[in-house]
Order: sequence, then structure tokens, then C-alpha cells
Amino acid sequence: MRLQFILSEIGIGLRRNLAMTISVVLVTFVSLTFVGAAALLQLQIGTMKDYWYDRVQVSIFLCTADSEAPTCAAGAVTDAQRQQIQADLESETLEPYVDVIYYESKTEAFGRFQEQFSGTAITDNVTEEQMPESYRVKLDNPEEYEVIAQVFAGREGVEEVMDQRRLLDRFFAALNVATLVAAIFAGVMIVAAALLIATTIRLAAFSRRRETGIMRLVGASNLLVQLPFLLEGIIAVSIGAGLASLGLWAGVNYGVQGWLTQNLPLFDYVGVGEVLFVTPFLFGVGILLAGVSSVITLGRYLKV
Repeated sequence: MRLQFILSEIGIGLRRNLAMTISVVLVTFVSLTFVGAAALLQLQIGTMKDYWYDRVQVSIFLCTADSEAPTCAAGAVTDAQRQQIQADLESETLEPYVDVIYYESKTEAFGRFQEQFSGTAITDNVTEEQMPESYRVKLDNPEEYEVIAQVFAGREGVEEVMDQRRLLDRFFAALNVATLVAAIFAGVMIVAAALLIATTIRLAAFSRRRETGIMRLVGASNLLVQLPFLLEGIIAVSIGAGLASLGLWAGVNYGVQGWLTQNLPLFDYVGVGEVLFVTPFLFGVGILLAGVSSVITLGRYLKV
């Protein structure tokens, strides 16, 4: 009997405040979509870090005749300097840190440069002699870049020691900023959703103040009075969370795994599994949001 009464009250409340309920659903949908997108983006950043950091290299660029670095004051790298750098890279001291050593000549560097900038005017202004020779060193542990830098930075014949990880860190920092922006926007939308839920429940309670007054007179508990309003909010945000999950699934399935994977197969992207992982979190956030908003809003109506 009580269950039938509660369901009846929920139905009445949803019908009376249909426009406000739809607004709650839409605002919840938008806010939780941004929450889910921020979570998926962070998971993607983690996947990309694992992929790129495992392939990161330290580049030791050797002096050319046009180099302006203080270590290149004597001109281009000599054969003796090149051989010493090679010997140091293959020494027992660096063996625990170095995984693979690859030497790139001027000719190979020039060919790669022309391939990368094919069709642009810049290729007409660069000659093979201007391209630096380099050693590309893959480390067993990319975080131990400083070991290589300490050995070769500032040495005669070495123009620059560059760690690709530093460049990647800037890229990932930009992605983290994007995640932060999405999270901030999601937070603003969640606040808007909480206020809208509170307003909707307040209007529902006001429109049914006669019924709740009668329930108090006949001795209904606070829980019984509050429960229909609470469930109305939970139903609305659950629909919004479901729509957000569905939108994220469609975006990942057709946009990321469909278009992006086919056109930019650079590394592993987030998939439907990650969306399923995030979905319970979205429902949890929505239900918590509805519950807290309902309890705070209805507190004044439970004072008999």
C-alpha cells in the first residue's frame, strides 16, 4: 500500500512539473557529459603516456659548421669527437641505462627532413650540409635522461642534448589543461543542476503542501513525506546520466574507435570499455547530487 502511494505521488509530481523535470534531465545530461568527457580524456592521457614514454628517445645533436653553440666554436664535429661519443655510449658505465643506439647521418637527416616538409618552401632553403648528425638513444628507463645529459651536455662537438620527454610533457600539460577546463565547466553545470533540482523540488513541495500537511496530521513519518520528492529528483538525474552515458558511448564508438582510429592510428585510444567503466561513476554523481539537493531543500518542510 505504501509503495503504491509513493509511486502515485511520484507520478503526480512528475506530471505537475514536467517542464522543470525535463530541464533537470537536460542540465544533468550536459553536466555529466562533461564530467565523463573529462574522465575519459584523463584515461586517454594515461594511455598516451604509457605509449610515448615507452618510445621516448634522447637525441644527441652533433655540431655542424654553422652551429652557434659555445661547444661548437671550433666548427663541425671531428671524427675523433664522434668516435669518442660512440665509445662512451657503448661503455660499461652507460650500459645499464641505454637500450638502443641509432646513428643518423647528415644524408639520413636531410632525407627525413624533406619527407616531413615535402611540398613546402622551406625545403628549398635547407641543404644537406646544414643538417646535424645525431645519435638517437632509447633508454631502459626514460626518466633517467639526466644521466645521458650529464655525460654529453657541454662536451666539445655536441651542439645539444634533447630529451623528447620534455616535449611530450608540454603536450600532456596542454591536454591536462583541456581536462581541467572540461572539469570546471562540468562543475559549473553541476551547480546549475543542483540549483535547478532544488527549485523543482521546492515547487513540487509547494504545489502539494495540502497533501503533505494531511500526511503530517495523520502521523506520517518524515521519511514517508520526503521520499516521493527524493525519488523524483533521482529519476530525473538518472535519465540525464543515462543520456550522458549513451552520448559518450556514441562519441567513443563512432568518433574515436570509428573515425579517429582509422584516420590517425597512432596509438591505442579509449574504447567502449572505458565508457562502461565511467558510467557507474556518472550515475553515482547524479544520484548523490539529487539526494543532497533534495535533503537540503526539504529540510524546512519536515519541521512540524
